[in-house]
Amino acid sequence: MTVAHRPTSLGDAIRLMADPVAVAVAGCTDLLVADLATGRRHAAVVDLSRLPELKGVREDGGVIDLGAGCTFTELRRDPLVRSHLSSLAEAAATIGGWQIQNRATLGGNIVNASPAGDALPVLLALDATLVLGGTQGTREIAYESFHQDYRKTALRQGELLVRIRIPRPSSTTWQAFRKVGTREAQAISKVVVAMSASLADGALRDVRIGAGSLAPTPVRLRAAEGVLTGRVPDAAAADDAASAARAEVRPLDDVRSTARYRRWALGNVVRRFVRGIRA
Repeated sequence: MTVAHRPTSLGDAIRLMADPVAVAVAGCTDLLVADLATGRRHAAVVDLSRLPELKGVREDGGVIDLGAGCTFTELRRDPLVRSHLSSLAEAAATIGGWQIQNRATLGGNIVNASPAGDALPVLLALDATLVLGGTQGTREIAYESFHQDYRKTALRQGELLVRIRIPRPSSTTWQAFRKVGTREAQAISKVVVAMSASLADGALRDVRIGAGSLAPTPVRLRAAEGVLTGRVPDAAAADDAASAARAEVRPLDDVRSTARYRRWALGNVVRRFVRGIRA
């Protein structure tokens, strides 16, 4: 028999998560599907949906601070997100249909640790930091270090993801997001890519490209970033970045796509991003 806990404070939730059999849930859109498919049962479930510490979007000293419990509907509608984190707002609008967006949370997308998570390349591109809470207090970790292997994260026993902090992009920062799937909604990504960059004197700076559905974890496309840094975003730079992106990934064949298609699509998306950059 499953015991359900519904804490109303972060402290109570952390205390309950000290139990090694406890499983945290928020929107439950991934856990429910997996449990129905496998017949898995949990001894204890901790519902995080009532915790005020996991709610809301705010600006804090040049950082956009997002609650891990924010739903994707809340993110795509939030004025701060729409103004400063346009790529995240765009990603939020592609995750499932409206019913899923109304329940699924950003924190759940991160902790679920699927390499196909649509929001995850955006967090790489925007240099996010995660705030984790546990019995030993809170700690921060660069999002880039959070995913360690397939479905394996840096969360310690009993820890919860509390907030996601993203440096507010400057007025010169350009952002882009693209999901490639069988259809626009209710489809798992074949390839998902996000990019941010700034222009200084016509040349690209601070280039960051994140991609998903290509490896056991979301990845930075560092070779493509290096090719673009200092370049004018013209056709030649776009072609070179596309070639670099294709060369640095080793995607797998699976039921959703082939490695060959993923590599081809990735290059096309990166090329299109670069060709679309405007001052």
